[in-house]
Amino acid sequence: MLKLSSIKSDKIWGYELWIASTHPNGCQDDFKTFCGGEYPLLVKVIQADDTLSIQVHPDDDWAVKLEGEGNRGKTECWYVLDAKPGAKIVYGIKEGFSNDVLAKAITDNNLEDYLDMVEVKKGDFIFIPAGTVHAIGAGLRLMEVQQSCDLTYRLYDWGRGREVHIEKGLAVIKREEMIPVAPFPKTFDCKYFNMQEIDVKGGWSMICPSGNGPEAVQLLYVLEAGAAVIRGEGLNQTKLCAEDIFAVKPGEKVTIEGNAKIMRIIAK
Repeated sequence: MLKLSSIKSDKIWGYELWIASTHPNGCQDDFKTFCGGEYPLLVKVIQADDTLSIQVHPDDDWAVKLEGEGNRGKTECWYVLDAKPGAKIVYGIKEGFSNDVLAKAITDNNLEDYLDMVEVKKGDFIFIPAGTVHAIGAGLRLMEVQQSCDLTYRLYDWGRGREVHIEKGLAVIKREEMIPVAPFPKTFDCKYFNMQEIDVKGGWSMICPSGNGPEAVQLLYVLEAGAAVIRGEGLNQTKLCAEDIFAVKPGEKVTIEGNAKIMRIIAK
């Protein structure tokens, strides 16, 4: 078992911590060695002190069409770790508007009139399939699980002057019904990952299932920690702290003693 150390990236709106990554733009070398190759997911903590740009990510097919072979799309999700009162996200676009209308709104600097805004609170879960228009609002701290991809098409940046990618961004938009924002449902499953929220009350243990390849490695992210410790192969008894993350190899046994809330992340 390996406790991972984050890679910090400062942004104009706050910062990101890449906490489980083998992506070339922010690779944890010890994690890549532990996995034995490229891990298919990327896990982050995002601190948004200001609102992020309006973004959309390509799916697997569009990533190859627009960026070339070897690229993958970016389906992702957010778990709200903390939220100031009234904090919001952009979660999709309003119905009934063509790409031509949206393109004009972008150039006229009034795209916000076409966006769906949703207020969120601590513990909420947001699933963002590739092609979903989205943005994180100010006053939010999130844990993000996503495909290991760093492709972002910025549609709109609130007049901050950074580059936007209107043609590519509008091309990859999908207008599908989305899962309503709600508290995390204890377990979530999609094409790329599975997540399980585990309430540890006194004690808990698991054996990571057998498997081959980097995707067989599982992650344990600490959402909340009381007086709890974790033990596993290659790791002495360690006190748990909120936002710790551990990688577990197939066949390894992990034991937690005490009280904690853990997110188990499984790649597919």
